Amino acid sequence: MNDNMEFRRARREEAEEILQLYRSLIGTEYCVWTENYPTEREVEFDLSRNALFCLYEIMPEPDERERLIGTISIDDDPEVEALSCWSEDLTPVAELSRLGVAVEYQNRGIARILLQEAMAELKSQGYKAAHILVAKDNVKALRSYEKLHFTTAGECELFGHSYWCYEKEL
Repeated sequence: MNDNMEFRRARREEAEEILQLYRSLIGTEYCVWTENYPTEREVEFDLSRNALFCLYEIMPEPDERERLIGTISIDDDPEVEALSCWSEDLTPVAELSRLGVAVEYQNRGIARILLQEAMAELKSQGYKAAHILVAKDNVKALRSYEKLHFTTAGECELFGHSYWCYEKEL
């Protein structure tokens, strides 16, 4: 991660900015998000559990302001965790979800930074593994997960989409 970047837990006052980032990705290549997901509900759910993280670029002087460039959540979705494909040896486990990178920052390794930082957070909380669902046609995301040594545990149909189920021991 560059010195001009900061990964941290999201703050309640950043909720609208995070939602704007989510909405800006709707309709972009490989993104399965819609106006109905993710919404304020998911942002509030993640914030209420201290499970939403942001990556900010710190702008140089004289501005020294921050720019939101990506987000990732530690999700708590019983439907995902109930999938039979996950390795039983890798527990406790948490699901990573709602990974989003601002369009103008895509293809710069930002998703990998978000994943690495989120996995470090999971490890510090005592988790042994991470799960993530990846839309089957999202070739950019699939490449990122493979470079980080996620393995394919299976596949599923959830929320009206086809996903690969990826997992990684931390």
